[in-house]
Amino acid sequence: MKQFSIPKEVTHVTEKLEKAGFEAFLVGGCVRDLILDKIPKDWDVTTNAKPDEIIALFDKTFYENDFGTVGVVNEKTEDETLKIVEVTPYRTESEYSDNRHPDSVIFSQKIEDDLKRRDFTINSLAYSVSQKTIIDLYDGQKDTKNKLIRTVGKPIDRFTEDGLRILRAIRLSTELSFEIESDTEKAISENSHLLKNISKERIRDEFTKIIMSEKPMDGLLAMKKLGILKYVIPELEKTFGVEQNKAHSYDVWEHLIRSVQLSADKNYPLEVRLSALLHDISKPESRRWGKEQDAWTFYGHEVIGARTARKILTNLKFPSKVIEKAVILVRWHMFFADTEQITLSAVRRMIVNVGQANIWDLMNVRICDRIGTGRPKEDPYRLRKYHAMIEEALRDPVSVGMLKIDGKKIMEITKTNPGPKIGFILHALLEEVLEDPKKNTKEYLENHIKELILLPENELEALGKQGKQIKEEVDEEEIRKIRGKHWVK
Repeated sequence: MKQFSIPKEVTHVTEKLEKAGFEAFLVGGCVRDLILDKIPKDWDVTTNAKPDEIIALFDKTFYENDFGTVGVVNEKTEDETLKIVEVTPYRTESEYSDNRHPDSVIFSQKIEDDLKRRDFTINSLAYSVSQKTIIDLYDGQKDTKNKLIRTVGKPIDRFTEDGLRILRAIRLSTELSFEIESDTEKAISENSHLLKNISKERIRDEFTKIIMSEKPMDGLLAMKKLGILKYVIPELEKTFGVEQNKAHSYDVWEHLIRSVQLSADKNYPLEVRLSALLHDISKPESRRWGKEQDAWTFYGHEVIGARTARKILTNLKFPSKVIEKAVILVRWHMFFADTEQITLSAVRRMIVNVGQANIWDLMNVRICDRIGTGRPKEDPYRLRKYHAMIEEALRDPVSVGMLKIDGKKIMEITKTNPGPKIGFILHALLEEVLEDPKKNTKEYLENHIKELILLPENELEALGKQGKQIKEEVDEEEIRKIRGKHWVK
């Protein structure tokens, strides 16, 4: 039999259990990964010891669940995958009346009882470290070799026990590049409605793993084929077959999944991948036939799309930081990038809109969007030049906090008290500096505030707000004309 290399942090756990007179096996995904020559992302041990017996054997553990799992803590390792080894007693389970969790958990003394309750054959393998043998009751090794996802026993039984297994099958298929066995696939299609009973948090976690895999496009196509999308992101179904304009080779759906695949090819982070998937989510609602252009138009789809993206990600219970960043990237992905027409002032404004921390991720979303059309229009030179313009603009102030003066200094010079007028002055100064960064000097700003402080508060507020609004309206109109002239989005 093939020899596996098991980390000492794991063998420490199995050896200690066995020395105390208990059985101990590695089980589940870590055994599958070892067979596939992959490094396991986590290590699970199963045993006939009860939770209190497990806890008594180790220096540091935690036990805070209803399923008997004890976390054995390894504090000395730097490897995150080895800091906690989960140890769970053999279990048999009762009915799943809610299609989510067993009504009760009963500990067993037989490894066979534990293996028969598992979801898929490739996860029903147990390995004895001391004896170097695999227990394989359901042909898990064969299915691993044949790259097949198959349930343990009847698919309908496994899926009605826990509806999340429907999405998990697609996730495993995506991550491992395995096919789903025909009876298992049929049962998924016929019972996809069971996902309605699953918490959004659990669905989010599986969906995130699909998006963060190397082949998210395969996972999304499988979700479409098997009728799963409506229980995860129903809005995606509206994009099927929605024809676009001459800049695109694909309909909206295929454009989106190709864009997210490119984000995976580039190993971009979660927020960029989510934005690549959702950036054109509202094109179906904004789609209009343009007689003048003799083509479909999608004006404002990025604004509507940002609201839709927020709704989708909030529904899936993503963390607020992930939501906020993804929404910003969707909202501003349509920035105008013709470096022969764009000005540094416009680039600075874009940085203000998205934030310095997000500007490079926005560029990456644009790369995914551009190549995902199937007919990329921007050549590498233009993209490189826009990157250079961003770098140049980042050296200039793009927020009040980067001015060479602050509110405290303004109050000191003008001998005024805190109040809205100080904020209006700061924004009026920022508006000037955005237009001409050379004005961002201590000398100019300190002299200019002496003039600004003499203005009535309403005039000062108007100076800060109206000037910016008028400039943005002019910019937007000019950009719209240029886009129409050159047949760009």
